[in-house]
Amino acid sequence: MEIIPLPMAPTPAQPQSNDLPSDNSKSYQAALFLANQELALQLIEREKRAEELALANIELDFQNCEKQKRADELAIANIELDFQNREKQHRADELATANRHLEFQLEEKELRAAELLIANKELAFQNKEKENRARELVIANQELAYQNAEKEKRAAELLAANRELESFAYISSHHLQEPLRKIQIFTGRILEDEYGNLSSKGKYYIERTNLSAKHMRTLIDDIISYSGINAGERKFITTDFKIIVDQALGLLQKEIESSGALIEVSDSCEIAVIPNQFLQLLCNLISNSLKFCKLGIPPHVVISCIPETHNGFVRISIEDNGIGFSMEFKEKIFEIFQKLHEKTEYEGAGIGLTIVKKVAENHGGTIDVQSKVSIGSRFDICIPAVQTPTAY
Repeated sequence: MEIIPLPMAPTPAQPQSNDLPSDNSKSYQAALFLANQELALQLIEREKRAEELALANIELDFQNCEKQKRADELAIANIELDFQNREKQHRADELATANRHLEFQLEEKELRAAELLIANKELAFQNKEKENRARELVIANQELAYQNAEKEKRAAELLAANRELESFAYISSHHLQEPLRKIQIFTGRILEDEYGNLSSKGKYYIERTNLSAKHMRTLIDDIISYSGINAGERKFITTDFKIIVDQALGLLQKEIESSGALIEVSDSCEIAVIPNQFLQLLCNLISNSLKFCKLGIPPHVVISCIPETHNGFVRISIEDNGIGFSMEFKEKIFEIFQKLHEKTEYEGAGIGLTIVKKVAENHGGTIDVQSKVSIGSRFDICIPAVQTPTAY
């Protein structure tokens, strides 16, 4: 605190003793005493004033500090007020935007209300149409029920006819075997005993007769096999795929050895199959791979069985490096008695793949083939991993 000094009163000049007259010395001393008393009083007053001034300065400094605090608080209040004003402006802008959105939504609601009114009218019309269709559907269902009843009758008749036809084919094939066996026996004896006595034409005729008898025997055997597949009991057994493959390779051992084929089983798993039928399927497919091979190149057959867990099926694949065929004949090769080659080129009646397809269908499965000429073929059979005797 700064203390402002009071101005000092001038001290009255004291006359030299030599200048004062002697008769006035007492009066002068009395006056000087009074002046000194007055001066002492003034000094005391000055000290009081100085103390009061010091207190006033302290009060003034306190008030200045308070004013500074109020100024700082006012500055903070102004900043807060400015922030609040900006927030209010922001809220006002948001409110304006919300009002515009609200106006837009109200307009949209009016449009939707108009559309809803039109949709209600359309719905009322459609309901009437549905009632009309419902009446027509009742009539159609009655007609369909009648047609289904008729179809069931026709299906029963067709099933009986198919069974009769299968029975006829099976019995006829068996009855044809006896005279055919005799033809083969007698032509065989002629070839063994009388071949040297025949003319060149006779030799040609008897050779053609024997070849035709063999072809007829193959045809009858295939028909019997096909009939047996259609009429056989569908009893599924779960077994290791490789067991059936080994059985098939055992039956085809002679053909495998004579062709020098390499048979490779890459993957195996358990399958639920009709064993005899599936054995025949494998024999037919492997036999085809051995038969339709490229000249001078040993057949290479890769067999695999892989479970497809995503769909509950098992995929069996037989892939070879044979002569292949054009994919335009993809469907034809599964038709009965259909062959892509002359019978003089390759033996067979053209029923082997028909049997394969039928076996796949008996297992509730499908068969597909991919082939390229001079590259080879791949047959894929997909059957359910789990089977029931009456599933198909």
